[in-house]
Amino acid sequence: MPIQFTDYRDLFLNDRPMMDARAPVEFAKGSFPGVVNLPLMNDSERQRVGTCYKEHGQQAAIVMGHQLVSGDIKAERIHAWADFARAHPEGYLYCFRGGLRSQIVQQWLKDEAGIDYPRVGGGYKAMRTFLLETIDQALAHCDFVLLGGMTGTGKTEVLTQLRNGLDLEGHANHRGSSFGKRATGQPSNIDFENRLAVDVLKKRSHGIEQFVLEDESRMVGSCALPLPLFQGMQRFPMIWLEDSLEGRVERILRDYVVDLCAEFIGVYGDDGFGLFCERLLASLNNIQKRLGGERHRRLLILMEEALAEQGRSGAVDLHRGWIEGLLGEYYDPMYAFQREKKGARIEFAGESGAVLEYLRERLHQ
Repeated sequence: MPIQFTDYRDLFLNDRPMMDARAPVEFAKGSFPGVVNLPLMNDSERQRVGTCYKEHGQQAAIVMGHQLVSGDIKAERIHAWADFARAHPEGYLYCFRGGLRSQIVQQWLKDEAGIDYPRVGGGYKAMRTFLLETIDQALAHCDFVLLGGMTGTGKTEVLTQLRNGLDLEGHANHRGSSFGKRATGQPSNIDFENRLAVDVLKKRSHGIEQFVLEDESRMVGSCALPLPLFQGMQRFPMIWLEDSLEGRVERILRDYVVDLCAEFIGVYGDDGFGLFCERLLASLNNIQKRLGGERHRRLLILMEEALAEQGRSGAVDLHRGWIEGLLGEYYDPMYAFQREKKGARIEFAGESGAVLEYLRERLHQ
């Protein structure tokens, strides 16, 4: 087994187990799918060592680090690393640059637990650079197609049925609109970009050189699309997905009321329904200025009545009132303008079955 490993493509294509020896604050800013954080130093220890490094130099910082991580603390951390290494003999460890911290973890594992465990050369920084380059290379060499359409036409449903679909909203854990927040939080922006890049890498490894993705704004909730990708989306050809108003209302009712409510209850238990109500009302209030005072008040009354009835009886029929109003008076005029603006790029329009057939044929052209 190599002491240092630099085949980043292999790491991500094969979902190699990895333990991240960086401090929790570094890990929280961004990491990679499935990675476990088992730090050499916690946040306060890292901060103290960093201050020592600035004031007294590297050797003094190293001495302090060994003083802080010693005795029972050291034994406890080695035990956690050893458990991971034994559970994942095919795995790797890394730190920020593949330098001192991962070398120390590697050496202590060998000395104290008798385990030779490889580290990732270049560490987090090199792997992150590799993933960003993966997106850039795909933009340079692959064909991209946008899937557009009115709110509620089921664009995500179509994307998830395509071998070459890139589900931006799935990677961002957000449905993309003002009502798009889920019961669980969004990843950090770095995590979002990394998930997207790994998806692209895996699809390209299976020979896919054309991708379909939803026509999004730069922000999917709190996650920003990589700028080169967003810039490319301003010129990619577009497929326009259509559905009846009735079909769209039913889909929104299912996704944003029935399923989202169940999601909140699944995550928060008895508090879930109340939190779901708060989320739905907050989503409407977030677009109050754009709706205008009178329209916002009218839709708010409909939503409050629907939530009250849902709480009493479980029935969701009343939600159709505010959904229809929001579509007809707010979302549809915006999307109609967008369709007209992007009309020259639309190469096909139709309902889901026809769009799926067209996109699958396009993939094999």
